[in-house]
Amino acid sequence: MIGEWFNTIALFFLILEYTESEFLLGLLFTVRMLSFAFLQPIIGLLADRYNRKTLMIVSNLTQSVLALGFLFVNGPEDMVWMLALSGLMMMLHGGYMTAERAALPNIVDEDDLATANALDAASWSTALCIGVMLGGIVVSFWGVNAAFVIDSITFLIGTLFLIRLTLPQEIDESMDGPLISTAFRNIMNGWKRIRREPQLFRIVFAKASWNIAGGGLAGVYLVLIGAGVTGFGAAFGFGLFFFARGLGTGLGPIVARNIFTNPERWPTLVGQLIVASGFFYLLVGLSLEIQLWLTFILVLIAHSASGANWVLSTILTQSWVEDEVRGRVFSTDMLILSLAFSISTSVAGYLMEYTSLSIKNGIIIFSSIMMLSGVIFTLWDTERTKQEPHA
Repeated sequence: MIGEWFNTIALFFLILEYTESEFLLGLLFTVRMLSFAFLQPIIGLLADRYNRKTLMIVSNLTQSVLALGFLFVNGPEDMVWMLALSGLMMMLHGGYMTAERAALPNIVDEDDLATANALDAASWSTALCIGVMLGGIVVSFWGVNAAFVIDSITFLIGTLFLIRLTLPQEIDESMDGPLISTAFRNIMNGWKRIRREPQLFRIVFAKASWNIAGGGLAGVYLVLIGAGVTGFGAAFGFGLFFFARGLGTGLGPIVARNIFTNPERWPTLVGQLIVASGFFYLLVGLSLEIQLWLTFILVLIAHSASGANWVLSTILTQSWVEDEVRGRVFSTDMLILSLAFSISTSVAGYLMEYTSLSIKNGIIIFSSIMMLSGVIFTLWDTERTKQEPHA
């Protein structure tokens, strides 16, 4: 993930250097997230049918090779295949994430699941903080090609950690038979598992409820705020605000784990956290022209709430769903959030490119949508199932 953010900062820089297009910034995120979503039903099936460790290793090694393809981007005429290559890498990353989320409950005790997910979020946010800051420095001083080479190397380093790892896994008998002829049936079995439990059906929309506005805020407006930082260069500005995002995403789950200790309240709490995140992004819009440090702190708090939303909803899904079908359930979760993020970033990018909407007003509009989304999720009432989740 450290290298992934080196890659992302470099792509931001290339788009603005060669095209100066806000719409292409939004399109980059849209292509990446649609690619992430595109094969999720199949990815979830593979994560339940085949060895998850093998899927993660194959994903890493393939991305290590593909990352070097960005070395050949030399002008605006290369933007199309640059976007396509980025989308292909994100598709592979989607396979990695689904396998990882499904495997985690199998290597920790149930009582330690909250701690494990908090550590997972903290490591992700640490990678984001380190990656964007160092990525901004590397791009500023040594250029984008150095960032792409480092990205390629980090995939190899990540693979070394996986090789000696043991990941227990239970594979259901329904997975027997040819992959192609049984694929649709097994994918539908995953969807039926979600529909069978009302609270599970609700919780798979938790991340999407944030991303329907969060995609535009974190994927477009945050980049444009960073590009507008004067005196240090666009790459440093990107790094500064994505550092705030990463720091908040890491702190939020740790704070939530220690304060909100009753899992029965979490389904409602995740909706309230969406409202809180939207509120602090609203303050970002209102304070945009006041002080840089204030904007930094508000972005940090907004993403603390979103990080807590992500981790608490993930823990609930891991706790409620059996190992044999967990990959397919998480793939549905990832599919819905990716579609929400894609819609959000493409709309935000279009508005900035083709209308007179200012960054400040855009943030205010999207943060208001986020708060409304959080209210709707909070009020979404489900019948409490009396059966145990694993029954």
